[in-house]
Amino acid sequence: MATTRPGPLSGCTLVVTAHRRADDLIASFERRGAKVVHAPTLQIIPIEEDAALVEATRRVIANPPDDVVVTTAVGFRGWIEAADTAGLAADLLSTLEQARLLARGPKARGAIRAAGLVEHWSAKSETTAEVVEWLQNEGVSGRKIVVQLHGMSDPGSLEALRSAGASVRGLEVYRWGPAPDEAAVDRAIGQICAGAVDAVVHTSAPGAQAMLDAAARSGVYDELVATLRGGRVMNACVGPITALPFRTIGLDPVVPDRFRLGALIRIVTDKLIDDNARSIETELGPLVIRGGAAVLDGTVLPLGPGPRAVLAALVAAGGDVVSRPDLLSVLPGAEDVHAVEVTVNRLRTAIGRPELVRTVVRRGYRLAVAGGAS
Repeated sequence: MATTRPGPLSGCTLVVTAHRRADDLIASFERRGAKVVHAPTLQIIPIEEDAALVEATRRVIANPPDDVVVTTAVGFRGWIEAADTAGLAADLLSTLEQARLLARGPKARGAIRAAGLVEHWSAKSETTAEVVEWLQNEGVSGRKIVVQLHGMSDPGSLEALRSAGASVRGLEVYRWGPAPDEAAVDRAIGQICAGAVDAVVHTSAPGAQAMLDAAARSGVYDELVATLRGGRVMNACVGPITALPFRTIGLDPVVPDRFRLGALIRIVTDKLIDDNARSIETELGPLVIRGGAAVLDGTVLPLGPGPRAVLAALVAAGGDVVSRPDLLSVLPGAEDVHAVEVTVNRLRTAIGRPELVRTVVRRGYRLAVAGGAS
């Protein structure tokens, strides 16, 4: 019988769409017993040696800004590293010391401090919109503002500052590139649409949008959206900015109160543990049905789609008899009740305890639930 290391997420399968810091996220879920499918929908392409970035840095030094908006920690660190490679770090840091540094959130603030600088103000909502609102309230007419751009920078917000009389320059430190393995993304989307995973986890708005775009290219956009809307697969985002592509189309992803990877991991774990809709107490111990597997008394039972569908139907019946025709209806592509008998035998073999699924002569099958009929 196949097993995996026990943990609170044993039997769960998750899709992670992140590229940057994916290893940390995946390791955290795997330590909890989950199986993780890594399907980065985009990749970050640093441009530390990009001539355009070096030239933009020279212009910042030559024409010092009054305000600098730092939107991402990785972007700000990349900017300093690029300046250092070009021999401009000392001049850039000196220039930044004279400006008001405005952080989009705690991570950006941490990057500022790591560079030996001090932020003037930090947004609580971790949104560029809040930074823009603060600047507008302070008054920006005649001020020179540099904005470190990120993957989903809002050009409308920058235009609002220009309309208020500011001179605004955008600074691109990294770019989003295509998925490193588009086939892996398509396979993951297929698993999501089939309900073969328990959750899909996103850490960036561009990555979330890229998954929707990939589904559209593959012709399964409507199916993906319907699956996420129906709740069969948890759709989790690290924060409201990451969730924006989904909320724009009427979906409501799971978002932690604190927009951090640790909080994201906790909320995904807690919600999967608390999901008791597909669990039942059997004579052999508690049985929980998850996306790609079942967990019987703490032991993970990887199941194919057919056996899993039959087991889910038996769990939903709560120990009552499920007829062969009803079980046939949950087996896509099956044509007669003989397919049900074959699938039940495969299910019993996978469980290793055939007595869990009992035959009721002339009626069908039922699960041996605790306290049920013998």
